[in-house]
Amino acid sequence: MPGNSLPRIVVLGAGLGGTIAAYEIRDATKGRAEVTVISDSEDYWFVPSNPWVAVRWREPEAIRVPLAPVMAKKGIGFTSVGALRVHPQDQRIDLRDGTSITYDWLVIATGPELAFDEIPGFGPQGYTVSVCRTDHAAHAADAFDAFCADPKPIVVGAAQGASCFGPAYEFALILDTELRRRKIRDRVPMTFVTSEPYIGHLGLDGVGDTKGLLESEMRERHIKWITNARVASIEPGMMHVEEVGEDGAVKKAHDLPFGYSMLLPAFRGVKAVHGIEGLTNPRGFILADRHQRNPTFKNIYSLGVCVAIPPIGPTPVPVGVPKTGFMIESMVTAVAHNIASELDGREPDEVPSWNAVCLADFGDGGVAFVAQPQIPPRNVNWSSHGKWVHLAKVGFEKYFLHKVRSGTSEPLYEKLALNVLGISKLKETTKESVR
Repeated sequence: MPGNSLPRIVVLGAGLGGTIAAYEIRDATKGRAEVTVISDSEDYWFVPSNPWVAVRWREPEAIRVPLAPVMAKKGIGFTSVGALRVHPQDQRIDLRDGTSITYDWLVIATGPELAFDEIPGFGPQGYTVSVCRTDHAAHAADAFDAFCADPKPIVVGAAQGASCFGPAYEFALILDTELRRRKIRDRVPMTFVTSEPYIGHLGLDGVGDTKGLLESEMRERHIKWITNARVASIEPGMMHVEEVGEDGAVKKAHDLPFGYSMLLPAFRGVKAVHGIEGLTNPRGFILADRHQRNPTFKNIYSLGVCVAIPPIGPTPVPVGVPKTGFMIESMVTAVAHNIASELDGREPDEVPSWNAVCLADFGDGGVAFVAQPQIPPRNVNWSSHGKWVHLAKVGFEKYFLHKVRSGTSEPLYEKLALNVLGISKLKETTKESVR
């Protein structure tokens, strides 16, 4: 690790965004700063593959990367003790082992806290399974094996306040595929429950014809759905759901029996940052300007799911905006460039494109979409489906895990491919308008 005379950049979090950010910041600063990563785990887990883990199409070990050896190879400091509290005024982070670390710049990439407790009986500590973490997905696989020995109805979807809808659709259709492979689909009624105002909204007011594509898939696979849904409570084998009308009043109450259920929860900021005035919003998400820099604490940047983004528009039931993988990578690139600019004595000037490229795999097909930018109005608004999506998702998993294992943020061939497709991580013009 470089000497202490160098300025210190601390990356808080080592998920999809934080891990790649550490690599890219290290490359962008070219030895002019000490880069340190604070994680609460020794390992990186490829979360997009969790739905596969939950039906044993992947084993957890296949999507795990031990981080310490890679960070050491890259000259990046690393600790897995986890953060207890951030103190922006002191430029200090208290760690869970009683020590603390100071910083000159902080990049917050913690991901979210999962708000299962906001609904009685919800989550792995209640009566539903989860694919939000790989250990959750491994437990979900055990529960699915037991379920298949005694098939009953399935309920899948996303609860009120959720902002991550793609994996809910993905898991529902993966379950359908796996149940057909096990020849018990005819014994399992399926219902999709979502806070979205319509199927395929995705927290983005749709992308291309995601509404038509996903409705068609679900009809073809005999999956019923309830939109504008608010989950009131969950009991063993029974979910109580309120269907809300456009006026916000309850239009219909549903009591849904289930033998297996997975709903994506709402997110909130992690405890290490929650409630810090000027840093977070009331849900604990990090406030950021168009350069991903906090308006109050100018030496704090943020990226990924922890960033505060307002909903696209009002909906009868609260719906958040997703932060998709490529969108997060665009934040990473902007943050790395902007910190490098500050090291050179210049003001940040790069703005992430927030372009979205998403692959939702169903095992025997899938849906893909490109939104440029992710938040409408858009320059590109495209969606498609087919068996090629499954192959593309498998290829992307292998490619991204290779990036993490090799400590490489963006290989040359990725840059070339993105240029050919006309997909950029940074806005071409950064000084004319705010997003």
